[in-house]
Amino acid sequence: MPRKKVLILGNMDKPGVSEQIETLRPFFARRVDLLAVSPAMGDLPVGADSADLCVVFGGDGTLLSAVRMLAGTSVALLGVNMGKLGFLAEFNVEHLQKHFDDILDGKILPTERMMLDVCVRSCDEESFCSPVANDIAIAAGAPFRMIDLHVTQNGRHIARYLGDGLILATPTGSTGYNMSAGGPIIEPTLDALAITPVAPHTLSLRPIVVQLAEPIEIVAAGVNEGTSVLIDGQVRHKLCAGNVVEVRRSPLPARVVPHPGRTFFETLASKLHWGHSPHHHQK
Repeated sequence: MPRKKVLILGNMDKPGVSEQIETLRPFFARRVDLLAVSPAMGDLPVGADSADLCVVFGGDGTLLSAVRMLAGTSVALLGVNMGKLGFLAEFNVEHLQKHFDDILDGKILPTERMMLDVCVRSCDEESFCSPVANDIAIAAGAPFRMIDLHVTQNGRHIARYLGDGLILATPTGSTGYNMSAGGPIIEPTLDALAITPVAPHTLSLRPIVVQLAEPIEIVAAGVNEGTSVLIDGQVRHKLCAGNVVEVRRSPLPARVVPHPGRTFFETLASKLHWGHSPHHHQK
């Protein structure tokens, strides 16, 4: 059986990442053909899209960057947490070594997670487009006045959002900014999109979940000088009055290797303390 081809991406600015990758080089060399070791930002190495697996060293943000870099390919990603939370990057180094052979043998299969494609007509009429793994956030920005966003799907009116902004989150991103803003948690393999207003200036607007079989358009009817579109909390693009933000379901999902030792709900409980009862202290 031919050896699997593996790409390694890492946040080389994070303490300990480069050293850990070098320490593991012999471990990988005995099992796979290493295509390249590269920073998880910028351009992909030549031939990266032919990899069977991409191992990403860093934190959740590093994994999100790698997912966008490999958008449109079928390369599976495995996140090794070298950061604080490790919600998306589920493996630590010990568990990577423990389960790596089973992953190579196909005993642990990647799950498919919906991706988005977003395009914005910029203020100088040039288009801005990006893949999205986690969320699209429209932030009011300075001078922090209320902004006015009109949302439709295939020409059908959804809502007019007056407030501090709007979040459109994939199931993967539902546990991030979306959750902090009061949006719903969505099981990560579902095909759905959360639309969550940020500080809406009305009691009648609440988060909703929609299917994305058809594209969603957001018209910037009224925005501030500093209003911007944020992709996965990492890429920022200015939004001007009259601009249209078009959001589509990407034709190819991200393929992420799950930790075999715990379910999504166990991860919610252990990492975010979801479902925990409050502690009552007795005097």
